[in-house]
Amino acid sequence: MKISDVAEKTGLSTDTLRFYEKIGLIQPPPRDGAGHRDYGEEVLGWIRFLDQLNATGMRQADRVRYAKLREAGPQTYAERRQMMEVHREEVRVQLAKLGETLALLDRKIDHYHELEAKEAADV
Repeated sequence: MKISDVAEKTGLSTDTLRFYEKIGLIQPPPRDGAGHRDYGEEVLGWIRFLDQLNATGMRQADRVRYAKLREAGPQTYAERRQMMEVHREEVRVQLAKLGETLALLDRKIDHYHELEAKEAADV
């Protein structure tokens, strides 16, 4: 699969894909006879996973570290699991904060509904 195909399927630009290769988030794929990148289908799942980690707020440096551990093989399972456990706790804290923020927004919206209803009744 050419880099443009991967870009289309993932929503990433070709420049981003090249950057991901440069920093070690994705492994450089083999090249075809013309010297063009020839990605395997498995890169799509890996990029989706990286995107999900990014969506959780995982720092790029940690994603790169995880990618390097993954490339190193099974002997890094424990370290990768530990990384995920630490990050999971960070996500739980974020979710708790978001829950509090959502409750605040709900209270504010309810307050404005009350003010609007009062104003309408006074008219």
